[in-house]
Amino acid sequence: MLLQISGDNMRRKLALIAGAALLFGTASHAATPPEQAGGSRAIMLQGFHWNSANYANPNWYNTLAGKAADIQSLGFTHVWFPPPSDSSATQGYMPRQLNSLNSSYGSASDLQAAVSAFTNLGVRAVADVVVNHRVGSTGWYDFTNPIWSQYTIVNNDECNCGWGNPDTGQGFSAARDLDHKNVAEVQNGITSWLNNVLKPVGFSGIRFDYVKGYGAQYAGQYSNAFGSELCVGEMWPDSFDLNNLNANRQAIMDWINGTSNSCGAFDFTTKGILNDALANGNYWRLKDTSGNPAGAIGWWPAMSVTFVDNHDTGPAESCGSGQNLWPVPCGSVMEGYAYILTHPGIPSVFYPHIYNWNLETQIRALISARKSADVTSTSPVSIQQATQGLYAAIITGNTGKLAMKIGPNSWSPGSGWKLMTSGNNYAVWMQ
Repeated sequence: MLLQISGDNMRRKLALIAGAALLFGTASHAATPPEQAGGSRAIMLQGFHWNSANYANPNWYNTLAGKAADIQSLGFTHVWFPPPSDSSATQGYMPRQLNSLNSSYGSASDLQAAVSAFTNLGVRAVADVVVNHRVGSTGWYDFTNPIWSQYTIVNNDECNCGWGNPDTGQGFSAARDLDHKNVAEVQNGITSWLNNVLKPVGFSGIRFDYVKGYGAQYAGQYSNAFGSELCVGEMWPDSFDLNNLNANRQAIMDWINGTSNSCGAFDFTTKGILNDALANGNYWRLKDTSGNPAGAIGWWPAMSVTFVDNHDTGPAESCGSGQNLWPVPCGSVMEGYAYILTHPGIPSVFYPHIYNWNLETQIRALISARKSADVTSTSPVSIQQATQGLYAAIITGNTGKLAMKIGPNSWSPGSGWKLMTSGNNYAVWMQ
């Protein structure tokens, strides 16, 4: 296990060895999703925000479907859809009737049409899977469609109504925590839902919500049963210590290992560093002591999904809306994208930044530069500068090199480079 290895370089080497083993079909790693075995060209769009379910005319699925051609033309390979099942909460994160795909975002037929609009264009659909908890239909634990007994609730749930095993993760007080050791109802029920309800809609990837709430092995099991071609878990850290980034990276690595490397994770370490760099000018944090990117992408980029903000961390339609739980400064969003869209990992772009914040042209230019150089999830990075007010790097793709800088201080890669795009405190060149 990575936890048992001491030293930055050894941790990184072990992660890279694990990733390389996938290419040779090592049995213990055989279930790694194809997009995360290395060298992926995937670029994901989070196709909703915190307030998306409030749009009724047209509903969100119809809105999203109407932009399918534009989203495909931007260069996205995947679209992450909101939680698809009936929920007691508008946003979908309090699942009630798993097998009902009528939700605040639209009807089951609307969902089917939206997914088909993308898959017909070659863009794959990622389902937001919420399996840590469930709510009852009329009370705390009368689970319907499918019907599950009180044996599916952990015995240390706050309701004092669970007859199952102890929780395998952290508690979630807003709903009933599920006993993932329960094979007959929970494990088989979730597997059936994934394969018989979601897969026929056209979903091929999974985003697991709140993975701290249950054992990582179960996320791996469900991903394997579904046959995910891309899998990512929301491993949000309990605390974030900017002066101990390795602890944050290690928690992500441990969770990935816990899935038997069957699922990658969002790079919350890179997210936290970008928050600080863009707010306080501490761009030096983006380089670790080994000279590599200081986020999870510095240890295992193939398994790391990078992002600037999402429905929880950032604003929605405008700077003041949405949740804003851990946002980057609103005026520095494009600096963040100049980083993640030029660097390894699988980048994820937030829908409102394109369509509500009027950043489509700038984001399109960055994606175009990434594709022109054929930068992948495992492309090498050579950091040129990481100081107060400046970060600069050269990323080697399969068909070219990208040079990039973010921060208010000036920097140039020198002669022989073509400027691809630039904006406030960022620039990207290609050679």
